[in-house]
Amino acid sequence: MTYKAKPSSIKLHLPTSAPIAEKRPTLLEKHGDQRIDPYYWLNQREDPQVIAYLEAENTYREQAMSALSGFQDTLFKEIVGRIKKTDMSVPYRDNGFWYLTRVEENMEYPIYSRKKDQLEAEEEILLDVNQLAAPHAYYQVGGRAISHDNRILAFGEDTVSRRIFTIRFKDLKTGELLPDQIPNTTGQAVWAKDHQTVFYTTKDDSLRPFKVFRHRMGTPVDQDVEVYHEQDETFHCQVFLSTSKEMILIGSEQTVSSEYWFLPSDTPLDSFRLIQARQRDLEYEVDHLHQRFVIRTNWQARNFRLMSASPAQPGHSHWTEIVPHQPDILIEDTALFDQYLVIQQRVAGISQLYVRTWDDPSGHTIQFGEDAYVAHVGHNPDPQSEELRLVYTSMTTPISTYDYHMGERILQLKKEEEVVGGYDKSEYTSERLMAKASDGISVPLSLVYRKGARRDSGAPLLLYGYGSYGISIDPYFSSARLSLLDRGFIFAIAHIRGGEDLGRPWYEDGRQLKKMNSFTDFIACAEHLIAQGYTSPGQLYAMGGSAGGLLMGAVMNLRPELWHGVIAAVPFVDVLTTMLDDSIPLTTGEYDEWGNPNDPIYYHYMKSYSPYDQVEAKDYPTLLVTTGIHDSQVQYWEPAKWVAKLRDMKTDQNPLLLYCNMDTGHGGASGRFERHRETAMEYAFLLDLAGMQE
Repeated sequence: MTYKAKPSSIKLHLPTSAPIAEKRPTLLEKHGDQRIDPYYWLNQREDPQVIAYLEAENTYREQAMSALSGFQDTLFKEIVGRIKKTDMSVPYRDNGFWYLTRVEENMEYPIYSRKKDQLEAEEEILLDVNQLAAPHAYYQVGGRAISHDNRILAFGEDTVSRRIFTIRFKDLKTGELLPDQIPNTTGQAVWAKDHQTVFYTTKDDSLRPFKVFRHRMGTPVDQDVEVYHEQDETFHCQVFLSTSKEMILIGSEQTVSSEYWFLPSDTPLDSFRLIQARQRDLEYEVDHLHQRFVIRTNWQARNFRLMSASPAQPGHSHWTEIVPHQPDILIEDTALFDQYLVIQQRVAGISQLYVRTWDDPSGHTIQFGEDAYVAHVGHNPDPQSEELRLVYTSMTTPISTYDYHMGERILQLKKEEEVVGGYDKSEYTSERLMAKASDGISVPLSLVYRKGARRDSGAPLLLYGYGSYGISIDPYFSSARLSLLDRGFIFAIAHIRGGEDLGRPWYEDGRQLKKMNSFTDFIACAEHLIAQGYTSPGQLYAMGGSAGGLLMGAVMNLRPELWHGVIAAVPFVDVLTTMLDDSIPLTTGEYDEWGNPNDPIYYHYMKSYSPYDQVEAKDYPTLLVTTGIHDSQVQYWEPAKWVAKLRDMKTDQNPLLLYCNMDTGHGGASGRFERHRETAMEYAFLLDLAGMQE
C-alpha cells in the first residue's frame, strides 16, 4: 500500500536558513566501489569549526521550537511534578547492615546510607552524591562496593559522561576520602576477604575493558599488579564477586563466545584459574554457591540451560545438568539461595520468575494477574534468605518492589512507585497484538492508551523499537509517558527481531546478514496498526535510541511516507564508517553483531541498510535527532553527519532538527529531574506535530 506524506508541523517555525556543513570530500575505503564521505571532518571533536557547527544546529533547533518553549516548560513541570520529591528505596540487608537509597526535595542526586542491625538504628551516610556532583556539569556514581569488614567503601566517579570512571575510596569509620584513586576504569571494584585488596578493570584507548589489576590499599596505583589481559580486541572483560562471596570471577565475553576465570576471595595473591577455555559459539556465565559453580550456558542448548561444576574440575566435560534446555523457554538469569533456585525465564515474550528447590525440579511460576508484564530478579545479597526480592511492572502498573516468600508462596508488596498527583491504572488499557512480518513471522506488539482515547485514523500513535544485541524492550511503565497518553496518544512497542523477546532464535534472526528483519518487522508492525484502525500515516510517529536510532534511520529510508514524525535519539546511523574504524569504542567487539565490513559480503550488506549511506533525494518525515558531545557509545559525529547529508539531499520542506547536548554523553543529563528536559523537548515536538499542544 502506498501512503501520501502529510504536512509536517503546526507551531514549528523554521529560521530562514538552516546550518550547512561544509563538504570536504574524503576517500575512506574501496570495496568494489569508490566511497567518498564529504562530512567525515565532523569527527574532529576539538576543531573549533566542528563546535561552531554543533552550536549553530542547537541555535537553529531552539529557534525552530521557540513557539513551543512555554509548552515545553509546562511539560517539564508536569513530568517532574509526578516524581516524588522526597523518597526512599526499599531497604535490603547485607552483612549486618540495612542499606537504603533516598532522595530529598529539590535534590538531583541520591543519598546512599545504611543502618546497623535494625531499621530503627541511626542512619549512617555513605555518600551524598549531591555534594560530590556540585562542581560538575555531569556526575555519575557507579560500582559501589564495601569491604567485607564493612569499613571501606569503593565507588566509581564519572564527571565527563564517557563511562570512564575513577575509583575512589571512603573510610566509613572516619568519613574521610582516602588518597587512593584509580583512573580509567569501569567503576567496579571487587574486595578480597583481607579487606585491603581490590580488583578492578581498566579500559584501552577505544574504551574497551581489557585488563584486570590487583590493588593494595595505601600503595601507589602504578605498582598495581596486572592479573588478566584480554588481548583479543573482539572481547571485553569484567571482574565481579560470586553470590557466595567465596569466589572472585573474571569474565571475558563477545557476542558468541565467553571465558571465565576464578580465584578464592580469601587468597587474593594467588593466580586465577580457568573454568572453560573459549570456543566459538560457546557462551556461558558463572556464579558460585554451595562449593560449586552454577553455569548458564548455550552448550547444546540454543535457549540456554543450567549446569553445575566443581572448582576442582570446572571444564565443560565435567559439567552436570541442573535445568535442561527447553526450546520454547529462554533462561535469562538466576538468583541462588541456600534452599532455592530462582530462574528468570522468557516464555512467549514475557519475562517470568520460576522458583524451585535444588532437589526438586517441579517448581512454580510466580503469578501476578496480568497478561503482559515485566518481572525480574532484584538485589538479593543474602543467599540464606527465604525471601526473593523482585521488581515488577507493566504498561499500566508502576515499578513495584516485592518480597516473595518462596516456601510459603506469599507475595508481599513492599513499595509501588508513587505517581504524585494521583494515578488510577483502571483508567488505562494495555493490549498485546501480533503483526505479520514480510516472511510470515508473527511479531508481538504491546500497546497502552487512556480509556476513551480515540482509536481511528486520526489517533496519534508513537511506535517505539530497538531490536539489537538480544536486548528485549519489555512492556514497562513510565510516569513521564502519561503526558502523551493523557493527551490522547497511543504508545506501542514493537518487539522486533534482534532482541531476545521470543528467545535466542529471535535474536539470531535479527543480526549480521539477517539485520534487515529488524527493519521490516518494525514496518510490518506499523502497517498492522494502520490496518487495524489504530492510527494512520498522518498521525503515526516512530522513536528509537542508539541501535534503535539505526532502526529509525533504516525505516525512514525504506518507507519515509509511513511516518508523520520521527525521533532518533543518539542514533547509530553511520554503520559502515564506524565498523571500519577499529579505534572507535565498541567496534571490534561488535563484528559478531553487525559483521566485519573488511569482508566484502558484510561490507555490501551493511551498506545496503546503513542510514547515512542510504540517504536519497526524496521526501522524508519531520525529524528530531539528539546526541551528546561526550557520547562514547555512539559518537556525536554520526548523527551530525547524518543530519548534514539529509539537509543536502532531501527534497521536502519538513523540519529537520539536531540537538547536541554539549555537556553529556550517551545517557543524557545525569540528574533525576534535569534529564527530563530532553523528554519534555521530545514530547513537545511530538504533540506539536499531532496538533495537541494544549
